[in-house]
Amino acid sequence: MRVSATKETCAVSSLCVYRAPEVFDQDEDGAVEVIDPEPTADLHEDVKIAARGCPTRSIHIE
Repeated sequence: MRVSATKETCAVSSLCVYRAPEVFDQDEDGAVEVIDPEPTADLHEDVKIAARGCPTRSIHIE
């Protein structure tokens, strides 16, 4: 799994950070930052849930 995010479309809802804090964080403006672009298998489900819950679809999974 490879995770990326589009900061420019982030709505600053923080849902991703709450769901997968090992993978996502927020910058000084509150926009999403991916801190682990290749999370371990045990985090894949949380990342998928975070991506589905993103109101602006700013999280991308390959």
